[in-house]
Order: sequence, then structure tokens, then C-alpha cells
Amino acid sequence: MKNITNAVIFGLAIIISAYFLGNSYKDRGKADGTIQVTGLGKTDFTSDLIVWEGSFTADAYTLKQAYSVLEREKETISNYLERKGIDIDKIVFNAVETTPQYKQIYSQNGSYMGQEFVGYRLRQSLKIESKEVEKVEKISREITELLNSGVQFYSESPRYYYTKLSDLKIEMISKATQDARLRAEKIAEFSGAELGELQSAKMGVFQITGQYSKEDYSWGGTFNTSSKKKTASITMKLVYKVK
Repeated sequence: MKNITNAVIFGLAIIISAYFLGNSYKDRGKADGTIQVTGLGKTDFTSDLIVWEGSFTADAYTLKQAYSVLEREKETISNYLERKGIDIDKIVFNAVETTPQYKQIYSQNGSYMGQEFVGYRLRQSLKIESKEVEKVEKISREITELLNSGVQFYSESPRYYYTKLSDLKIEMISKATQDARLRAEKIAEFSGAELGELQSAKMGVFQITGQYSKEDYSWGGTFNTSSKKKTASITMKLVYKVK
């Protein structure tokens, strides 16, 4: 009798274990009750601020001579920019850089014999920051006209910025969130479920690239300054409960 009882208990244990094991296996395949979606906010815009920099140099044997040449060139550049419509208050001249110049001396057989002082080179840079983007952009392309005045002016490529970037970011976040919500609703609809409460929202990196450029996005965010026309984008990752 005892052996029969043990056999029954053992059999029931196997049946119960099999039941729980089967349920556990089925639960493994169930959804976790959430939908994760990523939305994109994107827009094109035109820069409203330009920053342009350039520099000029003067060479002379003495510092006094070099400064005299540099001042003449500075005056020529200032007059030129004023004639082009740039307010003199918008032109920022930076401190003068002074570099002694030397000539390397070699013997007839090519042996190095030292160096000889030949004078000074002075360099001064300037910067213009303006909302008159087209005007300054045009001047930056025509600045080589100064060569006719004997001024060796080295122009850098303009940099373009947008002064309403904070407002643009808010607009992009709103667009990305709406896009993600729409995606989640469609997924829930096609799955025969109902979208529940928002569990979490995570913002991606804000990216600014040149329009129609081949620039790649970066993990830290891309911030293009070389293009006047730009494209801004951002992603939002949302997690919703499903009913």
C-alpha cells in the first residue's frame, strides 16, 4: 500500500512540474507589454549670423618700420571695408603678433653655419560678426581686391550660425515626439492592441548638417558652420505601455 501511495505522489509531482514548466515556456514568448519607438524631427533653415576672419602681415628690418607698414595696411583695410558698407564698430582688430625672422646660413660645401637675423614679421587678424550675411559673404569673396592696394590679406572661410537655435531645438523635439507617438499608435493598431501610458522618453543628439551635404552624424552631435543653408534633426525614443 505504501508503495502505491508513493507512486501516486510521484506521478502527481511529475504532472504538476510539467504544467508549470509548460506555462513558463509559454510566458517566455509573451510580449513584455511595451512598445518602443523612435521618432525623427527634421527641418531646413538658413543662417542669420556670419562670422568672418582674416589677417595681414608686414615685414621690415626694425620693429618701428614693421609697425609703420602694418598701420598703413590696417588703415587701407578699414577704409576698404567701410566703402563696402561695413560699420567700423563691427570690425574687431586683434593684438599684433611679432615674430623675428632668420635666414639659415650654409657653407659652400653645404655645412650648416648658423643663422642670420633678417628682420621682423608682424601679423594682425580681424573679425567681423554680422547679421548682414549676404553683404559680408560677398565681401569675403571680393577681398582679393586689396591686392591692388599692395595689401597681402589672408581671408578665412566665413562661418555661419543661427541665433534662434534654442527655439529651433524645442520645435525639433516636438516634431520628433509627435512622429514617435504616431509610429507607436500604428504599431498598436496593427497588433490589435491599445496604446497605454508613456513610460519613458529619451532625447537623441541634436545634429546640424549642411543642406544636401554628405556629412555623417556623430555620437556627440554634428554642428556645421561652413554652410549657410543647414538641416537640423533630432530623435526621440519613447516607450509606451500596451493594453
